[in-house]
Amino acid sequence: MGKTKNNKFKRPSFSPDGLPAAAVKQTVEESEDEDSPAAELLQKLQSPSADVRDYACASISRVVQQSQMIPGFLQRDAVRKIGPLLLDRSLAVRETAAGALRNLSACGGPEVCEDMVRQDVLTPLSALLRECCTGFDMSSSPTMKGQKHTAEDIANEAVNLLWNLCESSSTAVSVFNKAGLLDVLLHCLQRHPQNMELAVSAAYCLHTVTEENEELVRSVNAAMFGVLENILSSAHTSMEYTLLRTLAAGSLLNLKSGLSSAQQSQTLTALATTLSHSLSLDAGELIPELWRAEAVRLATESDHSDARPAGHEAEEMEEDMKDEKMNGRKPNDRMSKTNDDVSDLLPRDRLELREAKALLSAQQTSLEIIGNMCCSDEPSDDEWEEMSSSDESEMCAGGMSDTNSSLFSPLCLSAELHTILLNHSIPQQVLKKAEFPSAAALELCSKYPTWKCLLKKMHRVQCRALTCLHNILSSVDTESLGGASGLQVVAQHLSSLVFSSAESLKDEEFLEAVTSALRSLLQIMATKNIPQCMTPHQLMSFCEAATSCELVSVRVNALAILGITGSSLSKEKNTADTLQLIGNALLNIAMKDSNLVVCGEALDALFDVFADGDEAEKAGKNINLLSSLKAFQPGFRAKLRKEGRGKYSPDQLCVLDNIRINLKRFISYLENLQRK
Repeated sequence: MGKTKNNKFKRPSFSPDGLPAAAVKQTVEESEDEDSPAAELLQKLQSPSADVRDYACASISRVVQQSQMIPGFLQRDAVRKIGPLLLDRSLAVRETAAGALRNLSACGGPEVCEDMVRQDVLTPLSALLRECCTGFDMSSSPTMKGQKHTAEDIANEAVNLLWNLCESSSTAVSVFNKAGLLDVLLHCLQRHPQNMELAVSAAYCLHTVTEENEELVRSVNAAMFGVLENILSSAHTSMEYTLLRTLAAGSLLNLKSGLSSAQQSQTLTALATTLSHSLSLDAGELIPELWRAEAVRLATESDHSDARPAGHEAEEMEEDMKDEKMNGRKPNDRMSKTNDDVSDLLPRDRLELREAKALLSAQQTSLEIIGNMCCSDEPSDDEWEEMSSSDESEMCAGGMSDTNSSLFSPLCLSAELHTILLNHSIPQQVLKKAEFPSAAALELCSKYPTWKCLLKKMHRVQCRALTCLHNILSSVDTESLGGASGLQVVAQHLSSLVFSSAESLKDEEFLEAVTSALRSLLQIMATKNIPQCMTPHQLMSFCEAATSCELVSVRVNALAILGITGSSLSKEKNTADTLQLIGNALLNIAMKDSNLVVCGEALDALFDVFADGDEAEKAGKNINLLSSLKAFQPGFRAKLRKEGRGKYSPDQLCVLDNIRINLKRFISYLENLQRK
């Protein structure tokens, strides 16, 4: 169905397990009990005692991490009741109120965030942030040091709440622009020498709000560019500084249209240097080093406090986990969430663990930025394949094909950007990150419960690298990757990833990333007549696993890979047996898959494989291709008429209708072959 589009990274959803609206409705009746925790805790918010209000907010912050508890709070107008406490006279209450709303936004998901914005939570939040900024200098004064609740601590919770809202709500971004909150983030960023945690939170928020925000770009002044450039030029070597520089680089890229041409050139070079440094760090070596550093520190601290030796820490954790299991709670329940933005998940005294997490976050963000640099701005992640070049058809009436034909035009990197990426060895570094994470690092993080939170992050870095590689392959001159031999090395690498572990074939995120990269690479190799590297057995095993995946994109990629490989083999001699395997697989999927998009891709692959060549003609006869397609055609047309307009987008329908026409033409072509 044409070339694949490049996948553009959006900022990662902070709550992939967020609460859908349906869940709220389903549990409203269950939440009407006045004795529920929500009713009791919300009532305590009205207490004249600051300690009681603080306790209630802290409790809400913990309870809402269980998504099934959120409807009870929403039903009782929790946002309007907690919101005013952002400006409570007690600093402790301000901080815990911001934390409660932060967790509600993170665990509730996009619809809850939209609801929070509609209930005007941004008005007290904006006021709180401005008050915090005026108190930063006081927080650093000798008289304020050591106090439990400082302006910076409160600001950190508030900035994270702002980030969550802006990440999920375009309305929140609009309010952010109109309220002039960019200055607030600037102040928070400038606190990095005193409070790195606050600066990183502000950098994340800035990276989010600057994405595709032309209104904000017009309001950015030299001071903002100066702060970001100073961060990029900092020489600090900690992992948290690496993350801060990476986020600053991403924001500069988002804001680059506000710079002059000369400044843009300098910025791109500085940006590539930052991203290259981030990717050059070897997490496989650094994570064990950080773990050993933590063990030494804990041993030293335990010696000074006469506590149990650090060597017993793992035993204590295992005992705690056993107790949690006996109490009916999942081990490490809070840390096991995929959401990384729940307040207080990572204690500040876990310095080395915070560094490890910052390293992986920096590398993930670097890969997302590079992937977007090699990606067209137009298509969104959920848009489908490139528009077919077939003739106009009934479902494309009104010029839909013509108006959308530019949506999937390939991006040609500027010569300057192309050179910058290559000079910094970016493609090679991306390929390195696409390898499986270090076995030693994986074993260590699996063994120690508090470090298990890094496992998903390590695998996520690999998946981001694979998708980034897909974009690079589609955008960078292949000669720069080593020509034919270089592409074959990459192909062998991707194939080895697929077949190195049975578990990898069960990981949907990994499968989507690796199939996209492999599809892109094989297409490039086919156009350059470079021999493929997968054996028939590997090819069929891979596609069997991929086509059984629930993700439509993975199934589509697998079918495209079959089509690309089969099309190349049809031009070679003695390949009829392999073509029969491919043809039978494609026919089976076209006839049995419930999704029309997948059926369409299978048909399109069949057209490519059996379009020409003696070997293809021989294989087609052996599998009764013509009679099978003739029997299939009426049902496909009927299913397209019945289900098409209700289940599929206009673009998908247009492509499917083109396939319907091509199916008719292909059957005529096979009939003509048979008459010869």
